[in-house]
Amino acid sequence: MRNKLSNTKWLLIGILLVSAFLRLANLSSGDTLSDEIGYGFRSVGMLDFDEAGDQTTPLEWFDPFIPSWTKLSFHDHPPLVFFVQYVSLQIFGETNFGLRFPSALFGVASVYLLYLIGSLLYSETAGLIAAGLLGVTANHVAISRLGLQESYVIFFLLLASYFFIRALKKDAYLIWTGLALGLGLLTKYNVGIAIPVFLSYLVFYKREYFLNKKLWIGGVLAILVFSPVLIYNYKLYKAVGHFDFQLSFIFKQEHKEWQTEPGKEEFPTVAERMKNVLPNLSHFNSWLFLALTGLSLAAFAISLKNKPLEKIKRHALLVLTILWLLALIIGAIGPSLRFLSMLTPFMALAIGAGMARLCAKSKTPFFNKNLSLIIPTVLILFEITYSINSQITNYPVGPSPWLWSRTRYENYNWGYNELGDWLTQLLKNKMPAFAFEPKYQFIGAVQAAAIDADRAAGYQPYPLLIVYDRNIQSSAQLWNLDRLQIYHGWPVIPAETYIDFLQREGADYFQKAGIKKTYFIIPTDIMPLKRPLKLSIIGTAFEKELISKSLKPAVIIKNKRGEAAFRVYEF
Repeated sequence: MRNKLSNTKWLLIGILLVSAFLRLANLSSGDTLSDEIGYGFRSVGMLDFDEAGDQTTPLEWFDPFIPSWTKLSFHDHPPLVFFVQYVSLQIFGETNFGLRFPSALFGVASVYLLYLIGSLLYSETAGLIAAGLLGVTANHVAISRLGLQESYVIFFLLLASYFFIRALKKDAYLIWTGLALGLGLLTKYNVGIAIPVFLSYLVFYKREYFLNKKLWIGGVLAILVFSPVLIYNYKLYKAVGHFDFQLSFIFKQEHKEWQTEPGKEEFPTVAERMKNVLPNLSHFNSWLFLALTGLSLAAFAISLKNKPLEKIKRHALLVLTILWLLALIIGAIGPSLRFLSMLTPFMALAIGAGMARLCAKSKTPFFNKNLSLIIPTVLILFEITYSINSQITNYPVGPSPWLWSRTRYENYNWGYNELGDWLTQLLKNKMPAFAFEPKYQFIGAVQAAAIDADRAAGYQPYPLLIVYDRNIQSSAQLWNLDRLQIYHGWPVIPAETYIDFLQREGADYFQKAGIKKTYFIIPTDIMPLKRPLKLSIIGTAFEKELISKSLKPAVIIKNKRGEAAFRVYEF
């Protein structure tokens, strides 16, 4: 028995070490291209503002007299992810690593939780196989390497599920389940899908728990933990007549502040969402992982021929979780990468349960040994290779989807990281000698504090202006350029704003303001454009004018492949 426990312990440690490697190795690599910047940018200063003209915030509405309750949450999401990222960015600096490190940690912790859940629901073998697959499969590796909320969401879904499973035998864990749900809801409202999962299970198999006071204590605890968001929404409703962005969408409230709904338009109907579930699953997972999931579900369906009620009860929690998640994805939020990733641990658990059952039923020792050791090892080695090729290498090798998944495009190495590195070195140990008057007082206060801190650190004023072509991808622009302006006061503006200044104030406006050096940043043709090329006329015309004056780029910024990503002119 001691030897078996020892083997299990070391195997679990190995799984967790491999999981940590896949999530932490080369973590800073990969450009900031997705909505991770929508969270990371605001996490830098716990500031609910990200230059989104189509989704303004209460800070903009109420400036300069901003109510204190606006600090309790954010206009579109609860505050916990922002706070965790804020702490990480304070420790590691305003870097890709600082932005993504908490997601990686929550990803590894989720692997361990899945082992515990599989062991409780099925067997230790099932738990180890499920954890091993989750630890190495491309979808969960990718979501753990992005500063999105879903790595946190998955962790709290699994944590609440773990406590709920424990509560089925020891009711005191109902209180811990409530605590986990409250923290999960502080992360993202999607964690609330666990509530109908658990209630459905209790209705079918544990109705007596509805009379258990610990269940209600857990519910009250969840509400108390979640109360900052409730207070925020109550105050917001009193002030403007609607709840936050997500809740107003759920309750179909009208609001003059948000005339568009970014993120909601990609899959506008149930039919569109249903049609795209399977294609997107194939885009964001390895074909082998999907094949194993399909085989496991098919085996479960076939097994229902004998003692169906017993089989359904054995797998009830897993089945209910998958069904409710699919209902959420198809009925409301859509099958994008981040939302489909919530299915991944439960797909891994289905595979683990099926493979463990197959091993236990085998009567041939040689066959059983190969099933329990060699086959899972080969599968996991393939997934490790697939995940490395999809996420850790700078550029994937071979054809997709056979050797890598489209998760790579969530953080592809176009060259924005290299632009950020160049700007960091350019501005190192310097402070702005000139700053634009900000539109909002709350931004002015942030910039003033940053400049005071630079001055206290002994940084020297640098009379610099940075101008960029707006074809730079939106999230990369926000992280690499707008962040310098909003949080540090550097004069960073798009080309059309620069030209507008010259036309209104005169050609020597910036010289009179003390600017002695101007850099103009233009993306090359290899970069993905934010908007149609015809809207890049200003940047293109400006570059042609510079070339006509015999000016050559002062700097060529290259991506990891050695291709020119940006041309930087100095004048």
